[in-house]
Amino acid sequence: MPVPVPQQRAVPAAETTHGADLTLLVIEDDPAGTFTVPELSSTTGARVRVRTARNLTEAGRLLTDDVDCILLDLELESATLPSGAREDAGTQPDGLATLKHVLRIAPRHAVLALTAEDDAERAAEAVRVGAQDYLFRGELDGRLLNRAIRYAVERKRADIAQHQLTESRLRAQENARLERGLLPTPLLDGSDLSFAAHYRPGRSRALLGGDFYDTVRTPDGTVHAMIGDVCGHGPDEAALGVELRIAWRALTLAGLCGDALLSTLQQVLEHERQSEEIFATLCTVDIAPDGRRAGLCIAGHPAPLIARRGRAAHLLPYEDGGPALGLLPHARWPRRQVELGGSWSLMMYTDGLIEGRVGLERTQRLGQDGMVAMINGRLDQGLGGEALLEAAVSQVQELNGGELTDDVAVLLLERDEALIRRRGRSAVRSRPGAASPAGAQRPPL
Repeated sequence: MPVPVPQQRAVPAAETTHGADLTLLVIEDDPAGTFTVPELSSTTGARVRVRTARNLTEAGRLLTDDVDCILLDLELESATLPSGAREDAGTQPDGLATLKHVLRIAPRHAVLALTAEDDAERAAEAVRVGAQDYLFRGELDGRLLNRAIRYAVERKRADIAQHQLTESRLRAQENARLERGLLPTPLLDGSDLSFAAHYRPGRSRALLGGDFYDTVRTPDGTVHAMIGDVCGHGPDEAALGVELRIAWRALTLAGLCGDALLSTLQQVLEHERQSEEIFATLCTVDIAPDGRRAGLCIAGHPAPLIARRGRAAHLLPYEDGGPALGLLPHARWPRRQVELGGSWSLMMYTDGLIEGRVGLERTQRLGQDGMVAMINGRLDQGLGGEALLEAAVSQVQELNGGELTDDVAVLLLERDEALIRRRGRSAVRSRPGAASPAGAQRPPL
């Protein structure tokens, strides 16, 4: 008859605190009746209740949630094992086979092995198999058993805590590897634009949040950039953000743009979201191959900021924007043409950057106007690229008085026309057969 495996309680038996009442289950089969559990007492006033099982079947019935420790007599013959367990034991010596069976049916209980004084080798092997400690039958007394029980319970509790900590660390490492793999890798090969990004999820110990962004260059030379924000801050929102980003990249590389692209993304959102209340804001730009103009589409998202050389940074027009994705079933998102000029910096961001608190009382939001003023101050210091984004996010956190609770994503695209011209001249001079500078002698043919 198979031994029933008892339902383990949510709080492990071994998590009993020191000094609390304990319950000991003794599993032994002594035909002569000479084995007795010594009287247990404690200087702390705590009691140790004792239950006795003569075989493993009876032990399975007595192994209830309130049992804290098991004292197993290794002399218990493996013949008392259920048939399936006896087959699994194979040539395992008596005692260790029963011990392994007890460890299997009571994985969260402390176990003490009881053996004869002349069997120290098997006692040590019992600890290696999984028992918390061992006791010799002839040396057993109440004080020693009481101390051994409490030691075994505490050791089991520590083992369980360490195991849970190890599992938690492994899960965290695996999640980190997964999330790093889901972060975007910009595809800008062949472009004259420089790219920088800063990403910080609001969730503790996470690498990925509900904010998402991406940048790709299509074969015609157009650079497409996107930034978005799924409402909420949990792992489901992060997963949906990844889905929308990958869908945007696929649709962009397939040639969609503007309203057609956003309408299709809304269909993806409607099919993948957990509830109809979930929506996402989005902002997309497509920069012409010459880098001097762009198309802008806004779906309920903050407008990008542009800074042109010699002029203060300001927000791009956003009056023609449409609603967030997932709010209206037949919404439209017009594409607005924007002149960028020769040299410029275009910053796209999520609302986590502008919703931080400011002021002594922390009652006001930074807002878009405050962000524009902050960026202008950093530009006046000559910052650009990653240094600009790092300084901006650090200042927002400082103004907020601590870490931001919302996800933050910021990306920066920059074009330096003077640098592009210098590169072009250098490329011409480096070509084979190119004209030599004035006064230089050309090598003989």
